[in-house]
Amino acid sequence: MKSSSAWRAAAIGAALAAIVAAAAPLRARAQRGAAPEAKPAAAVPDISGSWERYGGFGRGARANDPTIPPPNPPPPLKGEYLKEWQARVQAARDADAKGTPLASNATYCLPEGMPAMMGATFPIEFLQSRVQVTIIEEAFTQVRRILLDRPQKSFDEVEPSFYGRSVGHWEGDTLVADTIGIKEDIRFQNAPHSKQLRLMERIHLVSPDVMWDQLTMEDPVTLEKPWTVTFAYRRMPNYTLLEYVCEDNREYADDKGFQRTRIGSGK
Repeated sequence: MKSSSAWRAAAIGAALAAIVAAAAPLRARAQRGAAPEAKPAAAVPDISGSWERYGGFGRGARANDPTIPPPNPPPPLKGEYLKEWQARVQAARDADAKGTPLASNATYCLPEGMPAMMGATFPIEFLQSRVQVTIIEEAFTQVRRILLDRPQKSFDEVEPSFYGRSVGHWEGDTLVADTIGIKEDIRFQNAPHSKQLRLMERIHLVSPDVMWDQLTMEDPVTLEKPWTVTFAYRRMPNYTLLEYVCEDNREYADDKGFQRTRIGSGK
C-alpha cells in the first residue's frame, strides 16, 4: 500500500493537471488574439412608479444640471408642411394674444395621444413586467402599452389610434421602443404627419431618480430628417396617480373653432 505522503503527492499532481487542462483553452485564445469573453449585460433597471416632468416647465429644474436635457428643436418639416405648421403656430399665438385661444383636444375632452402624452403635463406612471411596460398619464387617464420582445407589424396591419402599436426590448439598461400607427389628426406641437410616422424611443436612467425618454420621429412624407426630442422625468416615490375624468369640462369649442368657457352650471 502507498504511504499517506504518496497519496498526498498523487492528489496534488492530479489537481495541478486539472488546472493546466482548464487553462489550455484560455491560453490558446490568447495566442490566437481572440477577444476575451463578453462581460455580463447591464442589469435591467426598475423604472416602475410615478414620475413627474423634469426640466422646462417641470418643478425642481436647476441651471447647469446635466440631468436636464437641452430644449427640443422645432420640427424639420418639408416645404409645404413647414408653411402649414408656421401658419398654425401663428394662428394659435394670435388667438392667445386676443384672449380667445383655439380649441384643442383638451377642449373636446380628447387625450393627447402619442408622442405628446410622454411630455407628462401631469404625472406619469410606469408599470414594468417581464412581457410589457405599461405607461399611464394622469391627464385623461391615458394608457399606453409597450409589448416586449414582439415583432412589429407593417403600417397596413395596424389600425391607426391615439397611441399606436408599441413594441420594445431591453438593450442593457435602456428600453428601446418602436411605435407606428398614430392617427394623422393626432399632432405633436402642431406638426403634421403621415400614416408612415414612426417613433423610436430610448428610455433610460441618467441618475438614480431621473429618467430620459429620447424620442425620434421619422416620417419620409413630412420630415426632411429625423426629429429628436427628449423628455426628462423625476421620481415621485410617494405619489399615487389621481383619477382624471373629463366629464364636467366647462370648456367647449364654438362654431369658429375657438375655445369658450361655460359660466355657471352650463345647463
